[in-house]
Amino acid sequence: MSPKAGTEKLGSMEESEALLAAREIIAGQTYCALITLDAAGHPQVRTMNPFAPEADMTVWMATNSRSRKAREIRNNPHVSLYYANHKEATGSVVIHGEAVLVDDMDEKLKRKRAYWDQSFPDWKYLLLIKVIAREVEVLNYRCNFLNDPVTWRVPVMQLNALSEN
Repeated sequence: MSPKAGTEKLGSMEESEALLAAREIIAGQTYCALITLDAAGHPQVRTMNPFAPEADMTVWMATNSRSRKAREIRNNPHVSLYYANHKEATGSVVIHGEAVLVDDMDEKLKRKRAYWDQSFPDWKYLLLIKVIAREVEVLNYRCNFLNDPVTWRVPVMQLNALSEN
């Protein structure tokens, strides 16, 4: 298999392979970094415990409705998620997308995690974050998705299908 470097446009077959390569990196991680933008436009990074991406690479996670990240998402829904395997150095994935705050009890029950009862007593301030993926960057050494040797840009997939909010 030839390397898929970051300067190449991925064909549909390579995009399928890239999604598998991205899922492989993501599946090995319990946590990711969520990057939002504050009112001054500065990146704010925090560790999150996301659910596995859905078929369209939509990612869900929980937060407190009074949190700084919820306020930042209300002001600017553009976010990024960063997954990396630093222990085995197998690669990383960045998902750029739009975050939607979801306060729907059916969605919360569908995704319930045991620690929520302690972190969100009576679920009063429990809010879900739904990240709709628009672009996925994939660096996976095992699958030969490599950064460009000159620019170091990793292969990027544009996800144009709009999900329902």
